[in-house]
Formats: sequence, C-alpha cells, structure tokens
Amino acid sequence: MQVGTANTWQSVTGGYGHTVAIRTDGTLWAWGYNAYGQLGNGTGLQLTPAQVIPAATWRSIATGQYHTLAIRQDGTLWAWGQNTTGQLGIGTTAEQSSPAQVGTATNWQSVAAGASHTLAIRTDGTLWAWGDNTYGQLGTGAAKSVPVQVGTETNWQSVSAGQLYSFAIRTDGSLWAWGDNTYGQLGFGPASAQFTPTQVSAGTTWQQVAAGYYHTAAIRADGSLWAWGLNNYGQLGDGSTATRSTPIQIAQATAWQSVSAGQLYTVAIRQDGTLWAWGNNDSGQLGTGTTSLALPGQVGTATNWQYVGAGQQHTLGVQADGSLWTWGNNYYGQLGNSTTSAQATRVPSALALPGNW
Repeated sequence: MQVGTANTWQSVTGGYGHTVAIRTDGTLWAWGYNAYGQLGNGTGLQLTPAQVIPAATWRSIATGQYHTLAIRQDGTLWAWGQNTTGQLGIGTTAEQSSPAQVGTATNWQSVAAGASHTLAIRTDGTLWAWGDNTYGQLGTGAAKSVPVQVGTETNWQSVSAGQLYSFAIRTDGSLWAWGDNTYGQLGFGPASAQFTPTQVSAGTTWQQVAAGYYHTAAIRADGSLWAWGLNNYGQLGDGSTATRSTPIQIAQATAWQSVSAGQLYTVAIRQDGTLWAWGNNDSGQLGTGTTSLALPGQVGTATNWQYVGAGQQHTLGVQADGSLWTWGNNYYGQLGNSTTSAQATRVPSALALPGNW
C-alpha cells in the first residue's frame, strides 16, 4: 500500500521487521519492529512512519537484521539498533536507540548492512567493515567494533551485505565476494568460507550486485541478470529449485535495470519500468497474488517503477512519481499501514498517510 498521498519519497530499505525511508527534503522516517532501537526514535513498535530525530540532512540508508545505518549530506555516518557484535561501529557493543556517529570521518559514500555486520565505502574508494566476522564476512581477519579497512585497494565502487557474507564491485567492473559460502552464494564453487575478497569469475562487466539470505543476484553492463546460491523456493529464477554455485543467467533477457534479494525471494525492475518477482511468497512478498514462483512473474501492470527493495519477507517500491508502496509480511507493522495485518490481496498498495514523501 502507498505510504502517504504526496509523492516525494527518495529512498527506502527494509530489515527483518522494520522499514526506514528518506524524503526528498532530507528527513528520515522509520516504522515497524523496534525491540533493539533499530527505528532510532526511542519508541516501541511503530505502525506508521515516525521521524528519526528532527533533522533534514540525510542522504542514504541501510538496514541489517536489527540495526540501521545512514549517511548524512555532510558525509558523516550514523548507526543505531542492535550492537551485540559491534555492527554499529561505535567501539562498543552497547545497543543504541538513537543515531550515534561512527567515528569522525566525513567522507562516507555508501553503506550496506548484513545480519550483524556492516560494510561501507569512502569517497577515496577504500572499503571498510565491522561487526560479526564468524564466517569471514568482514574480509579483515577478525571481528571489529570500529571500521577497519579491507585490504589497501582504492577502487571500490559499490557494496552489498548478505546474511553472513559480502559482495563488492570495483571500478573496473570486477565482482568480489567473501564470507559464508554454504550454498555457493559467493559464486565460485567451493562450499568453504572465504576470509578475504575473492574474485567471482574473470568478468569485468558487473554493474550491480544484491546479496540476500543465502543467494545472490547481479546485473551486468549489458542488462543481463544472473543469480546463484540457495534455490529451494526458486529464488534464483531459473525455473528450478536446484542450488547453483556459479552464476547462471536468468530469463535470457538483457533489459534489467536493478535487483534486490530478500530472505528467500528476489525482486527486480526492467528498463521498461516493469516490476518482477520470484521465489518464496508465503507472506505475499512477491506482490503477484500467486503462490511461490521459480521464474520471474510480473508485479501488476505498472511501467513506472523506479526502485524496489526486499526486506526479510516484505517488499518496498518507489514509483517514478515518488509514491511509496509496500506489501508482504506485516507482523511488526513494517508495511506502515497502521496495522499488523498482512496485505489481504498480497499485491502492492499505497499507504494513505499525509505528507511530502
């Protein structure tokens, strides 16, 4: 359902049971599950969007399982929520119910959050990691409660954090992975964990990567979509439920624009603005009104989807007019519709709340 009636949403992301979004005026809003302070506003369960501190300077956001991070327009990085493994990066393991600054750096460019670890890139192209490192997902050799640089390279372009593993793309288009590889989600065969960034194939045409629970999806520069890892619900989209340890092309199409990987499902937007989803649909997270799908299925008929993000079992989408739509699991109010009921139709619908989203 649509969040608000105005159309000025800028970005949105979903965690295990919470949702965080930024308006075009730079204000930050959150709703859903808040047992660990992951909403950042000091409240309990929040069924509708609530502002995270009265500031209008937020630029980008990332949500982990129970923690949240955001970058301000001045390049500073802030974190809040669960912190049992130091995933907030503030030097302690104390839970935070309001935003706390991560170090003093003012050159953070992007950030990504896994279950209990965090990755971020600075404007100088360096890659940093902190939090849980049980499976080598930091790429630094040990768990850290403050940001630690991953290697010495200065050409990192983008990063994505999965449940217990990590992916990043360099400026030359090469794709790198490390961490848990139980189901081949790193994309290069062996089931053993990788403790340092390892290149996925020899290709240098990777444009975007999305790490999910135990599967990964990525888009190449030619618009082709690829996936690998666990496939028990068809979340790879290749028409089967066979797990893959190396990338396989999906739908034999070259018109994909963006992709996001949830717990056991995948959502993607094509260059024509249509939205597609596949994998597990037990909570209606696909938005197709169907059962689980092993091949991409179109979500409605709209051709103006601009952004889509997959939480654990709920999905968020922004259309070109700036309207925000939510569907799927709503046990903690993460859809923002004032209830904890799942969408009866299990298709995207808008939240009727006022404001300049």
